[in-house]
Amino acid sequence: MTTVSLYLDVDGVVNPFGPLGFTDWGTEWKIADAGILDVVYASELVDELNDLAAHPAARFVWLTTWQRLAPEFLCPAIGLHGEHWPVLTSDGWDQTADWWKLDVLQKDVQESGAERIVWMDDQLNHEAAARSWAEFLGNRVLWISPDPRRGLSRSDIAAVRQFLG
Repeated sequence: MTTVSLYLDVDGVVNPFGPLGFTDWGTEWKIADAGILDVVYASELVDELNDLAAHPAARFVWLTTWQRLAPEFLCPAIGLHGEHWPVLTSDGWDQTADWWKLDVLQKDVQESGAERIVWMDDQLNHEAAARSWAEFLGNRVLWISPDPRRGLSRSDIAAVRQFLG
């Protein structure tokens, strides 16, 4: 079975900005103290991410401005089992003028030998270099750029499940 690397952002993806109404699952948003700030999340999404992380083909990787704070503070606060996922950071990022997340993701893809990837980040639709790179890779990439006020949706999770096989 081919490993699929799943790169996960936090803000606007797991923790929406000023969430609107109810979650995509029809429940109220939960609020948790992540030690450094409060986060808003859908408990059903956390359950889905935990379930996806148990998939034998899944390799979750943190790719967020939270960097090492995600596994240290976010995970215990919301019950996400991502404490041991690799963390990509902007440390030493100065090689190109592109977005640091694209640069470190490309490096991780090369080093890990990932043949397929899922990239979940609310900023993807606004990053031309990232969009161009993903288009070049074609069906090897599942690109999910949720509305930052809603975060990941049920349909996003369904697409990830289908991509994992």
